[in-house]
Amino acid sequence: MTRQTATLQPLPGQQPSVTRTFNPKDELALLQGEVLISTQSHTANGAAVTAQMYVPLVRSQTWHLLTDYSRWVQFFPDIVHSQVLEVKEALKNSNQVTRRLYQVGRKAFLMFSAQVEIYLQVFETLNQQIQFRFEQGTFADFAADLTLEDYGAGTLLTYSVKATPLIPIPSFLVEKAMQHDLPGNLRTMRQVLCA
Repeated sequence: MTRQTATLQPLPGQQPSVTRTFNPKDELALLQGEVLISTQSHTANGAAVTAQMYVPLVRSQTWHLLTDYSRWVQFFPDIVHSQVLEVKEALKNSNQVTRRLYQVGRKAFLMFSAQVEIYLQVFETLNQQIQFRFEQGTFADFAADLTLEDYGAGTLLTYSVKATPLIPIPSFLVEKAMQHDLPGNLRTMRQVLCA
């Protein structure tokens, strides 16, 4: 299958779009609200998944809504608590902010239910990227990057997550759960962002 470069035109006054390479089918799916998923190997009991979706909002507006971390309970139904514990303001003339975030999630998985807690260092690069780095919690490891790019009249979000739970679950089950849950969670996120 040949890949073609898809470039959408920006709104007047908006920065030019990022030139992304999507095949026509994937571009159409993105613009119609689908979430594109790819998986990578990670650890024996973990998984790594990258998801992309289009949000029909300008990047600065999307950024403002995404960095309200208390709202993440609306984006991800399994997150039942999300709280910023500390903020380290950016240095003068810097576009970076660091936060300390605490989240609690509950997940029913096969025949059992689990609650996880995680403390994260969050590194924000204004209107461009949010990096979530594991500090402590009920994971062996966790890292996620959320990147925002202009795409046509809206924003392309790319969310990459790598995680290994402490609960000994085979990686293929963790990967399947992430592949199943992440698209629905991101669709919910888009619905909340656009409301």
